[in-house]
Amino acid sequence: MIDSPRLETPNPAIRVQNLNFQWPGGARVLKSCSLAVPEGEFWMLLGTNGSGKSTLLRLLAGLLESQSGDIDIRGRVGFVFQNPDHQLVMPTVGADVAFGLVEDRLPQPEIRQRVEDALAAVKLLELQRRPIYALSGGQKQRIAIAGALARHCQVLLFDEPTALLDPDSQRDLVSQVRQLVKNRGITALWVTHRLDELDYSDGAFLLENGRVVAAGNPEPLKRRLMRRV
Repeated sequence: MIDSPRLETPNPAIRVQNLNFQWPGGARVLKSCSLAVPEGEFWMLLGTNGSGKSTLLRLLAGLLESQSGDIDIRGRVGFVFQNPDHQLVMPTVGADVAFGLVEDRLPQPEIRQRVEDALAAVKLLELQRRPIYALSGGQKQRIAIAGALARHCQVLLFDEPTALLDPDSQRDLVSQVRQLVKNRGITALWVTHRLDELDYSDGAFLLENGRVVAAGNPEPLKRRLMRRV
């Protein structure tokens, strides 16, 4: 049995209540959308094209502003785009991971330590001096994650990060994110179309027509969606 969407989740790191969003002159994308992600867990967000998944994620990241409703997020937020080329801006791996720390005005020794710790966490420390253009798609996504880790983000938002990856890189990335969640106490919300990725999650939401219509254990939700195929 799939749980109904509810907000009584204990210690939520992400809480959305009655969120509404409409593009100027267009239809409403989100309609009284509500969800809650428990702190320190890895949840996934599913739905068909046009259901509002990416819009919801951008609202959570502060890239868009809702017309009404409430968003409450505990801690600093990191956002990982579907295409990492849209967010990797520096010429080398180490420089890119350090780029997000500029606004924090940290001393150079601390910046170097944070960069090394973040790259070690995604198992790419040996690539610190490598040019960004020389990386694979999976490595670029891990560098994007390292940038968020270096900033000490407590909440990570992923907008279909495996959509452009081959199956091996896909499995490697989702597995690594799960390990980071469990080892570091990070909270993650991951948008996906790939039902096999649900196996790595603690829970999942199904978004339809701008509303969360089911939430909870990923296995019943996976079976429900497989019957539709």
